[in-house]
Amino acid sequence: MLAPTRAVCIREVQKSLEQSVKRLLEDKIQALGVGSYFRVLENKIECPGDGLIIFQGMQNHTADSIKSLEGYDVGWVEEAQSQSQRSLDLLRPTIRKPGSELWFSWNPDSPKDPVDALLRGESLPTNAIVVEANWRDNPWFPDVLREEKDWDQSRDPDKYAHIWLGGYQRNSEARVFRNWRVEEFDTPDTARLFFGADWGFSVDPTVLVRCFVEGRRLYVDQEVYKVGCEIDDTPALFAGDDTRRPAHWENRRSYSGIEGATRWRITADNARPETISYMQKRGFNITPAIKGKGSVEDGIEFLKSFDIIVHPRCKHLIDELSLYSFKVDDKTGEVLPVLEDKDNHVVDSLRYAIEAERRAKVRVDSDFAKQFAALTRAR
Repeated sequence: MLAPTRAVCIREVQKSLEQSVKRLLEDKIQALGVGSYFRVLENKIECPGDGLIIFQGMQNHTADSIKSLEGYDVGWVEEAQSQSQRSLDLLRPTIRKPGSELWFSWNPDSPKDPVDALLRGESLPTNAIVVEANWRDNPWFPDVLREEKDWDQSRDPDKYAHIWLGGYQRNSEARVFRNWRVEEFDTPDTARLFFGADWGFSVDPTVLVRCFVEGRRLYVDQEVYKVGCEIDDTPALFAGDDTRRPAHWENRRSYSGIEGATRWRITADNARPETISYMQKRGFNITPAIKGKGSVEDGIEFLKSFDIIVHPRCKHLIDELSLYSFKVDDKTGEVLPVLEDKDNHVVDSLRYAIEAERRAKVRVDSDFAKQFAALTRAR
């Protein structure tokens, strides 16, 4: 509408226009009430100012035929997870008009797919912008899809992680947590609360979770989560507008916070002692987690010993429990006894929260073992 644009919509295989995004674009043109500006033909859409949208399958192209796209402004590759390396190698040098752009949209299948290696690997091409967008980013997300999402989430975490969160297709045996469910519940006034915190950096979230234990059940009822949280904003992130917060807090920015964050002890990642000191000076009862060899694995196993019930409002923990996995051997598909160090910021906070409980159990088990050994020797 604003400037003449020549765009090609691409799939790896397109045997007919039924397999293209043409109908989607037609529907959008009508929904926006601009049908009189476009001329929809059988195999193309003519646009204002001599613009044009066409639809192509990359497998139909050769090194010579692809040259016909050299003058295009936009190449949109839909279902890009299906693009072969050959197709990417043909396409990237072809869309080269000054100011032209290549758009890739896809739901990831494997980190080995060419588009993932290109745009989610260790280094990005010059001027590349990569945006992860899931259902939460859609302000028009319809109720009918929400019902499907909730159904997948409740019965098939692997499917939920792939379809709704953009996680890779994975061997279901690689999933770390199976001992959890999403369920609404009320927190008893008498509950002994546990808090755990993980510190963020420029691209990682700062996290606080609250939980309590009843027998073999671990209930997680609240979380706060913010990417790129400045240290001065952290007190307000944790406690929000809690009227019990110290008057000398510099930052008055409003956050929802977690009730009780200023009164109960918080166990936090010990990798940021300066942040812990800062929070202590601002009235928080916060102590560093005790780390050591095997502490992550021991903490995860302790979490797996519970039935974990997560309140629906703890959306980021739900995502991480769905995505957190063991590494898988690329060649053999074997699940390795090594945890992936990603999708774990809220899980780490939960580990820290119940660290004291885990260590108390270890002491009890150790004392029991000593007493049993002493009785055995006495006999």
